[in-house]
Amino acid sequence: MARPPAIPPEIKTEVQKLIDEFNLENFNNDYCKEFGITGYSGRFKGKFLYLDCDDSGEPAPICRLTWTGKLQDWDFAIYKYSDNCYDPEEWFFPGSDKVDGTLHGAMLAGMEAYEL
Repeated sequence: MARPPAIPPEIKTEVQKLIDEFNLENFNNDYCKEFGITGYSGRFKGKFLYLDCDDSGEPAPICRLTWTGKLQDWDFAIYKYSDNCYDPEEWFFPGSDKVDGTLHGAMLAGMEAYEL
């Protein structure tokens, strides 16, 4: 069985740009600064993009996106602290209606799910 393709370098660059823009729009306010919330950061591993939220210098897992070959069509899995895992089958959480295959939708869903 063929291994799924890794996220290409040019997509990683574009993803980082989108994360930075989202952080400027959503986490650049007095509330976030007061509580040390700096926004999302991304980690890449093979076909996966792990989105964490940086909270007072400690990255907290939010969700995992799986590369499908299209920037606007990622598979989504929310991080479940109760099970300490990413669950692609979990769709009963605040913000699930924001998940639309895009990075932006995933970050909005994470903000609502974890009250960021």
